[in-house]
Amino acid sequence: MNKRDYQKELDGIIKENGISGTRPSLLLHVCCAPCSSYCMEYLTEHFDITLLFYNPNMDSSDEYEKRKGELLRLVKEASFPVKVKTLSFEPEEFLCAVKGLEDVPEGGSRCFVCYELRLRRTAQLAAENGFDYFTTTLSISPLKNAEKINEIGERLGKEYGVKHLPSDFKKRNGYKRSIELSREYDLYRQDYCGCVYSKKEREKRRTDN
Repeated sequence: MNKRDYQKELDGIIKENGISGTRPSLLLHVCCAPCSSYCMEYLTEHFDITLLFYNPNMDSSDEYEKRKGELLRLVKEASFPVKVKTLSFEPEEFLCAVKGLEDVPEGGSRCFVCYELRLRRTAQLAAENGFDYFTTTLSISPLKNAEKINEIGERLGKEYGVKHLPSDFKKRNGYKRSIELSREYDLYRQDYCGCVYSKKEREKRRTDN
């Protein structure tokens, strides 16, 4: 079976909306300012966007607040035409969800549970507030599994009755553009995904090297 081209699918949706003259609403889950930068630059041309900053996987409230602050600064300084919704930091949601998976290597089943945790809240809020679509910026990272992210998003979309917007934002040099925008706005660019387990792996790599 050929792998799906999520960028091509997104192109098709954008084209159809352009032909019909519609501008759909999108609830976009965001993990941090750098990953959000290109996604906002790209998607605001085609959708009315509300950002959702919901990341209970952060290893500390300081990290949570730092990433949230950078996101708000980017939106303001770049004048992106978006609304922003932030949820309070509730780390127990993540810790309970991944219980028993603490020792799984980064990129495995623990990460998939984390994807679902954040996407589920996004789908729920999108359905409750009448959004046309929901999706996440997570697929922009070369370290994240875009196929799994889209698989989870589609399943949750059916569960909550709201359309999931297919995405693989690293395509078309999206990740490269996010780095350029991070430099342009001097964004805090973290070197671990955010959770305590990825931080431990980062520290171990530094020690080993």
